[in-house]
Amino acid sequence: MTEEQAASVEALFKVLANDTRLRLLHEIARRDEATTLELAETLEMKPQAVSNQLQRLQDKRIVAGRREGNHVYYRIVDNCVIILLERALCLIEEDAKRAPGAPSW
Repeated sequence: MTEEQAASVEALFKVLANDTRLRLLHEIARRDEATTLELAETLEMKPQAVSNQLQRLQDKRIVAGRREGNHVYYRIVDNCVIILLERALCLIEEDAKRAPGAPSW
């Protein structure tokens, strides 16, 4: 990995290192696409707060929105993000399976 690649990965992980943004991504992945209002209701957040977090994800080209009437539908742009989320959940599940006291990474 080059220094430039490492810096890019770090920047990506900084955006993803937020529980709200991760929950938003998970919900969008689950539905294929969702509106700000749908996401706000599901995550029990204010629409403006959801919109702010979606903007951060849009700035990194992780999600994209399409307008339909008064609604903007968000979808994940790159399937690699879904794979990354799946791998992260896999790591959590595998860690939980380890016996208490077993070495953890």
